[in-house]
Order: sequence, then C-alpha cells, then structure tokens
Amino acid sequence: MKTRQDKDRTIEELQSKFGQCQNALLVGFQGLKVADDERLRRELRQAALSYYVVKNTLAIRAAKGTPIEQVSGSFTGATAVALSEKDPVTLAKVLSKWAKESNAFSFKAGVVEGRPIALNDIEALANLPSKEELISKVMFLINSGAQRLAVATAGVARNLAVVLEQIRAQKEKQEA
Repeated sequence: MKTRQDKDRTIEELQSKFGQCQNALLVGFQGLKVADDERLRRELRQAALSYYVVKNTLAIRAAKGTPIEQVSGSFTGATAVALSEKDPVTLAKVLSKWAKESNAFSFKAGVVEGRPIALNDIEALANLPSKEELISKVMFLINSGAQRLAVATAGVARNLAVVLEQIRAQKEKQEA
C-alpha cells in the first residue's frame, strides 16, 4: 500500500508529464492480457510515446492545471493514459491499431494540441500521414517547382542557342 508521500510523489511526476505533453489519449484496457499489455508498451516505447496506468483519483488530481484536465471526467474504470509531446498522429495510429485488434482496448477521450477532441476524430487522426510523410511531400513539391523552373530556364537558353545557330547558318548561305 502506498503511503501519502508516495502518492504525492506520483501526483507530482504525473502532473509534470501531463503538463509537458499537449497530446494524450485516454484508453480503457479492461480484460487486456498481460502479454498483450507488454507488447503494447514495447510498441509505444519504440515510437517514443509514454503510457501510464495509475489510479483514477491520482490521475484526476495530477491533471489539474494541465491540458488533460479538460477530459479528466473520463478517468473511470480501468484507464490508461498514452502521451506524446510532439506527434499526435503516431500516438493515434499505434493505439487505433490496438483498438482494432482487441475488444478489451477502447478509447475514452483525447487531447490534441491541448484541446479535447471527439472520439470519432481519433480514427480520422490515425488515418493522417505521419509528420515525416508530410515533410517529404512538401519537400517534393518544393523541389519539383525548382526543378521545373530550372528546366524552363534551360529551355529558353537552349532555344536561343538554336535560333542563333540557324541565323548564322542562313547568313553563311547568303554569303556563299
């Protein structure tokens, strides 16, 4: 059994984590097998995401003054909190995959960029391309514009050279 000091320390640690992360998903895991839970935690760690299972009363107290406070009413039953400091899309993708695979795993609430989102928006968020994919698409678009500009300007110079060569050839014929 935890002492009062242990609980206060847990609340302080959680409040620090909740305050740092603008993206969080609250999930229910009632009936999730231990082996599955370990696999889930491993996947979340590999994606640089945090996952906490704590008593609801402690989580509610820790959520005060953080973005998660807006959804603290969802801390009922078996609840875990998955956090991401920067990338809500990866968070939603990993957890949506688990929600599809297991009936024991369900979404309760979500916070993205410090604002609560509807449960059906979590699936839409999971279907978005990742940050890296978006950056690569933007870089491709920027590069393609520059590439087209280079081709167009090279074409003008090439056409000018062809015209000048034709004029020179005509003048040589006229002189001959």
